[in-house]
Amino acid sequence: MISNFRKQFNEAFSSEKYQQLKNICQQHSPSEIGFRLSESPVFIDKAFQEKLFNAAESIIRQVDSFSEDELNKAIPHVSFVPGDDAHYHFLAIDFGICKNENGELEPQLIELQAFPSLFGFQRQYEEELRSVYPFLDQFNRRIPLATYIEKLKKIIVGNENPENVILLEIFPEQQKTAVDFNVTENFLGIKTVCLTKVFKEGRHLFYEDNGRKIRINRIYNRVIFDELDNIPDLKTDFHFTDDVEVTWVTHPNWFFKVSKYILPKLEHAYVPKSYFLNEAPHDIDYAQYVLKPLFSFAGSGVNIHPTQEDVDKITDKENYILQKKVNYAPVFLDINGEYSKAEIRLLFGKPEGSNQLELMVNLVRMTKAEMVNVNFNKKDAIWIGSTMAFFESDLKE
Repeated sequence: MISNFRKQFNEAFSSEKYQQLKNICQQHSPSEIGFRLSESPVFIDKAFQEKLFNAAESIIRQVDSFSEDELNKAIPHVSFVPGDDAHYHFLAIDFGICKNENGELEPQLIELQAFPSLFGFQRQYEEELRSVYPFLDQFNRRIPLATYIEKLKKIIVGNENPENVILLEIFPEQQKTAVDFNVTENFLGIKTVCLTKVFKEGRHLFYEDNGRKIRINRIYNRVIFDELDNIPDLKTDFHFTDDVEVTWVTHPNWFFKVSKYILPKLEHAYVPKSYFLNEAPHDIDYAQYVLKPLFSFAGSGVNIHPTQEDVDKITDKENYILQKKVNYAPVFLDINGEYSKAEIRLLFGKPEGSNQLELMVNLVRMTKAEMVNVNFNKKDAIWIGSTMAFFESDLKE
């Protein structure tokens, strides 16, 4: 969107620099990075940024206005975790970069979740991008790295000893986001622990490190519920539904409370109309909507061309939504003269004791396919995958 920086980047780009960037990022992960890194960042002008941030602020105000009773309706009975609290530490808001009927660029809300994303890797990735492309230092860092780490530590570790804080995941070494776990460990001095390695004594949780039994006081939770449901014969000593003495960052119930469940309840010019499937108008034109399961993650189960037949097959219609389709705009020019579309995720955080979410970092996913998911792109496509945005307002004067 900032044409001079797009031109400057494309002229500076080479396959050697792209390989250099991937190699540097790979150094942060003991296993191969499980997602494709895009060749290019994106550059966001002030006009689009203003629309983006205004929409995010409105959405956050609406989220915070919902009553506890209203949000609790989102939690499936079998997934309710004891010890819920009124504080959510993280919020990820995904916007498509779209064009309206007048040809103007505007954000359109795709999804949101009170659940952490790549808060570690994305901030480290910015440093690596800058090292390969020094001209990017014309943009100020929104939060300097040392300050960022302190802010993240305040949210995740709080006042605890880092050894009593764990990043919890199921089979973390197999996750596509393992690089983020590793960066987070390095930033905060905490351990990543598999759910199968956590054990319980009374209401207390523990893990072992080099033969030492260590009490767990805080859990930075990265476990996604529908992943657990898809692992046959999973055996764990600790179950999420157990009543234990631990502080969650963020409590697992928030994964459901702020999710696709509230999309039909949100109102804004940049929030596409959504309906619970069981409440959709009888004469709705399914061709104008995307069908999404409420609690899947990373695009799983999304049907972008639903039919009446698809809908008729669904027995639990209350667990699905229909969301009005948006038109992703192919605006990001690659070195071959082709254009990519993109989705931007704004990642907010707030420590306990604060009511104010702060924009910490962003994540952009670029695509040339119909869905913003690298699995749907052609193998030889470029300017696709995960990256970040630089904002015109951050340019040095």
